Amino acid sequence: MIPIAFHPIYKHPLPEGHRFPMQKYDLLPQQLIYEGTAAVSDFFEPETINVQHVLRVHSKTYLDDLLQLTLDAKAARKIGFPLSAELVERELRIANGTLLGCIKAFENHVSFNIAGGTHHAFTSHGEAFCLLNDQAIAAQYLLDHHLASKILIIDLDVHQGNGTAEIFRNNTDVFTFSVHGKTNYPFKKEISDLDIALEDGTNDSTFLSIINEMIPKLIEQQKPDFIFYLAGVDILESDKLGKLSCTIEGCKKRDEIVFENCKKYSIPLQVSMGGGYSPNIKTIIEAHTNTFRVAKNIFT
Repeated sequence: MIPIAFHPIYKHPLPEGHRFPMQKYDLLPQQLIYEGTAAVSDFFEPETINVQHVLRVHSKTYLDDLLQLTLDAKAARKIGFPLSAELVERELRIANGTLLGCIKAFENHVSFNIAGGTHHAFTSHGEAFCLLNDQAIAAQYLLDHHLASKILIIDLDVHQGNGTAEIFRNNTDVFTFSVHGKTNYPFKKEISDLDIALEDGTNDSTFLSIINEMIPKLIEQQKPDFIFYLAGVDILESDKLGKLSCTIEGCKKRDEIVFENCKKYSIPLQVSMGGGYSPNIKTIIEAHTNTFRVAKNIFT
């Protein structure tokens, strides 16, 4: 069994450009069940998270503004979604899905959040469609409850995990590792514990060579007892918001490298799906589904 957090689909009216990417959160579970990669029983729908866990990562002023829908217009525009009670509730559920998935990963080796990967959420503000940083909240929970003492966050989305880097900037118990496009958003990067910025057009060979070298090296150096993986598929050449040239097969091989190393070193793993904005929804679903297929093959 591979536990998968699933959330209510966000149905608040969205600007035209944002409707298409949201479809994947509905279609991906359907594809996983249809092809037998996952069973209905693998999915769990979390309730909203205890806000005290959120406050270990995000400021009270920011969280209160979200909960009371009093975020000023400039801050709301930076997030990119129309602020609503429905959106905030969904984000609270997503954060809890990642947190609960961590607990399940201790028994099942790996867990997934069908959404999540909200790595552009900072301590005191959100941006780029990210309100609350799900993996940061869950990582801090593991530390606070002595379920982990050293955490490695592997962020392989095409965009740098700037919010995650800022949140854990002074926390030596969390090592943040981001491989991302050099000229992609965010244009002002934060400083992760290790950043590798890729040139436009980077292909499978270069990308895979880097992570195949760095991931086992970081595991050996940092000796994490829990790993978070942000598995964005916006590294694809077809992606509208990415500038790399990776293939579907290369993206799949990337997942294999991460999962095989976690299994080799017996480190529990939580996976959030992150970005994916190729023009054809079938491409997005295939790339994300591959991540689940690889996990099933390696961990079950």
